[in-house]
Amino acid sequence: MSRRVVVTGLGLITPLGVGVDTTWSALCEGRSGIGEITRFDASAFTTKIAGEVKDFNAEDFLPKKEAKRTENFIAYAVAAARMAVEDARLTIDETNSHRVGVITGCGLGGLEILEKTARNIQEKGPKRVSPFFIPMMIGNMAPGMISIHVGAKGPNISVATACAAGSHAVGDACNTIRRGQADAMITGGVESVITPTCIAGFNAMKALSTRNDDPQKASRPFDRDRDGFIVGEGAGMIVIEEREHALARGATILAEMVGYGQSGDGYHMTSPSPDGDGMIRCMRAAIESAGISCEAIDYINAHGTSTPLNDLYETRAIKKVFGDFAPNVPISSTKSMTGHLLGGAGGIETAFTVLTLKNGIIPPTINLENPDDECDLDYVPKVARKADLTYAMSNSFGFGGTNASLVIKRYID
Repeated sequence: MSRRVVVTGLGLITPLGVGVDTTWSALCEGRSGIGEITRFDASAFTTKIAGEVKDFNAEDFLPKKEAKRTENFIAYAVAAARMAVEDARLTIDETNSHRVGVITGCGLGGLEILEKTARNIQEKGPKRVSPFFIPMMIGNMAPGMISIHVGAKGPNISVATACAAGSHAVGDACNTIRRGQADAMITGGVESVITPTCIAGFNAMKALSTRNDDPQKASRPFDRDRDGFIVGEGAGMIVIEEREHALARGATILAEMVGYGQSGDGYHMTSPSPDGDGMIRCMRAAIESAGISCEAIDYINAHGTSTPLNDLYETRAIKKVFGDFAPNVPISSTKSMTGHLLGGAGGIETAFTVLTLKNGIIPPTINLENPDDECDLDYVPKVARKADLTYAMSNSFGFGGTNASLVIKRYID
């Protein structure tokens, strides 16, 4: 008998707030978390805005001494994971620790400490490098430190598939449980790279919005006047469990993970294939693995980055997968409010999709004021929508042509 995988806990650190309730309220109200960059002097940069996490205090989640030597992305990951474990009311001790694992996604790791250390070597020499430099930089320290803090000693893996990393992590964690290698997993995505090299690098690619005079309207997926994405930061972690394991301990089940699709474009370093081939195969694989028809999908949390090419090609791919049914599927891009968390996007968006199903409320795509003639589907513009939902899909597509789609079901006893 197949092992069913359910969601029992959520944890969120986003540009919209610290905590699930704060973030979800802002999403439903259509508030933007985008503002001027405060982490460094961005006056000389083409893009001067980002989705920074506000009001986060690492010492709320880590010992004071440890917090001072912990990179933001690690602190966000640990904080969101601890929230998720607490939300799931999951006790991890010597009786079950080896059956609880951690898989998280992260695109770039500790870019901030890398920049600081490079400057330090140039200015003061190599002997002034901190012994914590390497542990603070490497991406797998996110699941590593989660494991240490919550006591999870099962599979411990970091996924680095660019903007699909968070969704790949969730899908791989689900498969780990289905294979019987764990009974529960802490999974999701994290990123914190609002740094000079990151912003300058994406500016050099002309990938970012330059709507600096109106930050909250800069991320505008599917809008005719979209001019690029906005870098966001934060973490989204979920606790997933084998269904019988969750029921046996009396857990509250929030949703069920039922489908996972993966594909590669084999086309271009940064651009999706114009015909949406990789996206199409990815979505179809997720729907097929869920054992449903495309007409069963009630909502799509789109990758929806606010770049001219992604939004167009994702729309084309959805039309190809869903055919005549495509106009009937509500779609929204929550990146219109959070910005793009890169490797962390799939983590927060999986949590958003779970909340959408649980609460029967579809978050809007804000700033969709002038629809693109070729982006002509139902993107739930501007205002959240109540809906009776059973199945939802979340898409994540990354540089290098790496794709992930998840299908999630509202939990029904």
